[in-house]
Amino acid sequence: MPVVSITPAAAAKAIALLAKSPSPGDALRVRVVDGGCSGMRYELVFDGAIGADDEQSEQHGLRVVVDRESAGHLEGTTVDFVDDLNESGFKIENPRAQTTCGCGESFNVA
Repeated sequence: MPVVSITPAAAAKAIALLAKSPSPGDALRVRVVDGGCSGMRYELVFDGAIGADDEQSEQHGLRVVVDRESAGHLEGTTVDFVDDLNESGFKIENPRAQTTCGCGESFNVA
């Protein structure tokens, strides 16, 4: 089972964005970086530089990559894409997140 699960809607949106991207990357990298008011934030980027320690999976036609350092914070996470009257964008559900900021852009784990 992959560290991060991608829904069909998220995969379809990422594939569409990848087709328009000038980035040479061919995989969606999901990672955690320092920042935000809760200490850590998510980053979704297209990447072609896949490291030997990266976890890779193929989901709904999309190659998904997670680095070893981020994997511990992302275990069991689901990435979805929502497009309705209230919001449009990627939505990340992380069962390991203990606290999140008010805007929902950053999180922290215990």
